[in-house]
Amino acid sequence: MGVMGNIFDKCDFESKIFENRGIMLPSYLPEKLPFREKQIEDMVSVLSACTKGDRPTNLFIYGKPGTGKTSCTKYVINQLDEFAKKNSLRIRTIYANCRQYNSKYKVLSNVVQKLLPERDIIGYSGTFVYENLLAYCEKNQAKLIVAMDEIDKVKDLDELIYALTRANEELKKGAISIIGISNQLTFKERLDARTKSSLCEKEIVFPPYNAEELAEILRERVKMAFKKGVVDESAIKYAAAIAAQESGDARAAVMLLLRAGELAEKELLNKVTDVEVRKAKREVEEEIAIDMISTLPEQQQLVIYAISRLTFEKRGIKRFDDEHALCSGEIYDEYKKIAARFNIAPVSIRWFQEYIGELETYGIILTTNSGKGFKGQSRIIRLGLDVEKVKTALEKRFSS
Repeated sequence: MGVMGNIFDKCDFESKIFENRGIMLPSYLPEKLPFREKQIEDMVSVLSACTKGDRPTNLFIYGKPGTGKTSCTKYVINQLDEFAKKNSLRIRTIYANCRQYNSKYKVLSNVVQKLLPERDIIGYSGTFVYENLLAYCEKNQAKLIVAMDEIDKVKDLDELIYALTRANEELKKGAISIIGISNQLTFKERLDARTKSSLCEKEIVFPPYNAEELAEILRERVKMAFKKGVVDESAIKYAAAIAAQESGDARAAVMLLLRAGELAEKELLNKVTDVEVRKAKREVEEEIAIDMISTLPEQQQLVIYAISRLTFEKRGIKRFDDEHALCSGEIYDEYKKIAARFNIAPVSIRWFQEYIGELETYGIILTTNSGKGFKGQSRIIRLGLDVEKVKTALEKRFSS
């Protein structure tokens, strides 16, 4: 092949659509958090105890994905860090995402590594890590606040919470408080009685955003992320309406507008309109739904995995023209086999049917009644997403 020049030569150095694309990415932490003033005020009310030398009550934060839980928590603890440094207070805050640190040992090792970066703790026992954590708090008389995002992902959650809450009984100086963040309002049902009794917690719920709130959030982002005048007001309102109707998820609304902008750029357009938002909708919906699956309880993930395996292997009902149609009974049988393989106790058929109903509400599956030709009542179920993507994502999750 002859020399044709660099393949990137044809790319424009400057975007005609974006001013700062990074502002539309999930990692961006906005300076303003509109419509969450009440939740931030509640968080400050709880955490302000440590500025007076007391140990704050443990705090648990709930809400659907994209309701501002993580952004508000990071904002508040960053502000607390800043206040502590300015006033020479012995306060430390640590943030850990439990999707990455999903065991007691991993969480505590991550916390100690951040508190004592010069100390090598890799490979040491859990007891050694725990003793280093206590020693740090004791020596520095520190009020330590550990914020754990997606806390329900921790496999041995009982042991982790029990260790962190009971640590205060061993500390003569210093203290440890927990901020637990979860998409699951009922995750504490997994905890045993002794752990629950040691918590003494305050709870804050983050409601979904409505269409007007989402539109205002998008307008603020658009001002900073896009070139002036590029994004039509109709595109903002349409993206907000779609996200509000689906889940009230601000991340979904922002991602939708980002993809619409990328589409406009790819097609060499000068404007982002509701036409580009409409085109981007399908891609974003699937991306968000697959990401959402990873936030669901383990049992629901097993049900989805069973559906994806049966669909992928085309083991569905042969009497239908649709080879992806499945009967709820055969899904339940497959689910029980998969649960046994991973040493997880399966739920009853009643709970299984509850999960099917919830998954339909989320738009992950589609169901219809069986009609004639079946004994009794059964539901015909189809996966509403790309089967290969779902199966691959869940295989990674259960093999990790």
